[in-house]
Amino acid sequence: MARKPKSLKEVFTAGFFKQNPTFVQFLGMCPTLAVTGSVENALGMGAGVIFVLVLSNLIISLIRDFVPNEVRIPIYIVVIASLVTVLEMLMNAFVPDLAASLGTFLSLIVVNCLILGRAEAFASKNGPVKSMADGLGMALGFTGGIVLIAFFRELLGSGSITIWGDLALQLIPETYQISILVAPAGAFLVFGILVAQVNKIRFNKEDKQQQEVA
Repeated sequence: MARKPKSLKEVFTAGFFKQNPTFVQFLGMCPTLAVTGSVENALGMGAGVIFVLVLSNLIISLIRDFVPNEVRIPIYIVVIASLVTVLEMLMNAFVPDLAASLGTFLSLIVVNCLILGRAEAFASKNGPVKSMADGLGMALGFTGGIVLIAFFRELLGSGSITIWGDLALQLIPETYQISILVAPAGAFLVFGILVAQVNKIRFNKEDKQQQEVA
């Protein structure tokens, strides 16, 4: 029996939790661990991934029937690299401080396995509307994941949340701050704790569904 095609809603929401790129699929780990020292940086990286992933999925879906199978990966990379170049130009023009803060990790969006993975696994096999929905859903899931990590790292590590530039909201006195969380090791620590919590929720939900079926 053929598998029923996923609805547009199922495609869009898959990346939020069930197939979350950060906590379930472990995709894009370099920016996940490197730019989550502040919420501002995480939001900036997330916005860049949304821009590139949605447009790359759209373009690849539109050209999929014209791309020879033997050269599909190089062509996908050219599409993604072109979009990243446009993104860098826009960010350097309108938010240069954020672009400088993200540094080389902005350019490394080109080799983010989430973006190339969705191009190969979804956009190359589906129409433009579903491909855009998949790209947006996965990108929002990725953004939510890195912002959550950044929130706990910045709040508990420095006691504040950066709103924009030098504007920060101080919430925790210095005495109660856990400074290791803003260090590189803190990224692994917070990430590991959040992955454990997400998996606990997932497994409990799956057990509950199995019990209902039984």
